[in-house]
Amino acid sequence: MTFQNELINWYQINKRDLPWRHTKDAYTIWLSEIILQQTRVEQGLPYFNKFLENFPTVNDFANASEAQVLKLWQGLGYYSRGRNMHKTAQFVVNNFNGIFPNLHDELLKLIGIGEYTAAAISSFSSGEARAVVDGNVYRVLSRYLGIDTPINSPAGKKQFFKLANELLHQADPALYNQAIMEFGAMQCKPKSPNCSICPLNQSCFALHHQLVNDLPVKIKKAAQRHRYLNYFICRQGDKILVRERQAGDVWQHLYDFPSLETETEIDLHGEAFITLVKKSFGQEAVFTYLSGKKHILTHQIIHLRFFVLKNYIFNFNKQKELNWVSLGKLDELPQPKAIHDFILEYL
Repeated sequence: MTFQNELINWYQINKRDLPWRHTKDAYTIWLSEIILQQTRVEQGLPYFNKFLENFPTVNDFANASEAQVLKLWQGLGYYSRGRNMHKTAQFVVNNFNGIFPNLHDELLKLIGIGEYTAAAISSFSSGEARAVVDGNVYRVLSRYLGIDTPINSPAGKKQFFKLANELLHQADPALYNQAIMEFGAMQCKPKSPNCSICPLNQSCFALHHQLVNDLPVKIKKAAQRHRYLNYFICRQGDKILVRERQAGDVWQHLYDFPSLETETEIDLHGEAFITLVKKSFGQEAVFTYLSGKKHILTHQIIHLRFFVLKNYIFNFNKQKELNWVSLGKLDELPQPKAIHDFILEYL
């Protein structure tokens, strides 16, 4: 049995029952593909269901506000995906008469859709013969064929893309694409795959050369940047002061609190931190420590500390991103997960 047929046979026996596999609707498949980017299926499935329930059509998605989209997205991370989805929905309504495209070349015109996503949507919705190349596919091909070209290098991307298309099952590309991705997710897993039950174990290069733990090869990325954000909670009756984060930094258009960023973790009882707080919020400002936590993103680790602030002074004319909201309204605003967790625990 050929490599392709082995994968398809395995898939038909072992595949997970996932809702987007029961449709050829390009909009629904697009939702699943974007939500599952850099997200495990177990984590992404509730978000997929929530988005489809709130926005059953691309027109519904386009007519939503960005705040509604980001609120539903809250906790998934990579918030630019949610913002790009909103722009894409509006683009489809305005340029495709509200009919989500299902062909590769048209899909590439949409915001937030690259080669992999266009191939996946076109393959699964229209049966177009386009190979999908995601992390699972890289891993399966690298191990099975013994390819050690780094998968995150230009040469590696080109090599694997060419190979994936050469191996594409022309009779049923959609089924094959689903099969090889599912095989990588469930059988040829990143760590500790059970090679003894693998249907490809007789011909797998990595298994026979003890390279399963070494393939695929990736070029190591630069070390994550550490940031130190000190948040200040200001209350007036049932209202709390919030800030809408602006473009050019993480959590764009999400809501948090007034903050001071320092280059290092300053001693909160030290003179340097006290001076910084009084310089920023007035000489009469008084602060009390509440809690601290660490939030890990792809390219940075954010160290957060939360304080109650009293006797403060703000210049609202210069800081237009600040606004008083009720605690009830606060729950409706999209927030970074770290802020949302703090609110649930302390407010």
